[in-house]
Amino acid sequence: MDAIKILGPKTLVASPERQLEADSDMQIVHRVQAGDVAAFDRLIRKYRERVFSIVYHMTSNREDAADLTQESFIKAFQSIQRFGGQSSFFTWLYRIAVNSTLSHLRKGRLRSFFSLERMDSDEPVSKEIIDALTDKTDADRDAFVHELQEKLNDAMQKLSTKHRTVVTLFEIEGLSHQEIADVMDCSVGTVRSRLHYAKQLLQAELQPYTRT
Repeated sequence: MDAIKILGPKTLVASPERQLEADSDMQIVHRVQAGDVAAFDRLIRKYRERVFSIVYHMTSNREDAADLTQESFIKAFQSIQRFGGQSSFFTWLYRIAVNSTLSHLRKGRLRSFFSLERMDSDEPVSKEIIDALTDKTDADRDAFVHELQEKLNDAMQKLSTKHRTVVTLFEIEGLSHQEIADVMDCSVGTVRSRLHYAKQLLQAELQPYTRT
């Protein structure tokens, strides 16, 4: 099965590869700002799946995710003349997508999103869960996975929207603490605090599944 990661360490600074990516994006942005509207399609193709992924994991609804992804790119295109490169394009785009999704969720249409497809054996809690899955028969394993999925979803619902967003950006999209801070317009310390709180809650909720 694919790895499921609850929370783990990530670099706090952008990699050289990501900086090159940001520079390349900025060149395209300048072309769009200069009137080459078609160049924006390159940014759509590049980031459409990544934006869809993060929105989907925040909403757990493919229709909503598709609509919000399209809305995010429309907003980005409409505002691109005001984008001055203070952050990378993808950080700016993700901020638009996250804010659009948060607005959507505040309308009372929140759905659980945490996925069992990202468990990673390098986390103590996750390793014990994987061991438990290995020891079970197919029928028992299906029941266990279903119960665990519900437990994870319930645990995520106990987090505030901002905590869920930080977990999604960190775990699903793989952003660094600094990048999340840029997207969420908060400090790195706040990002760390929210992730720490989320980790504590998730581990507490999963405790019954880690007992031998």
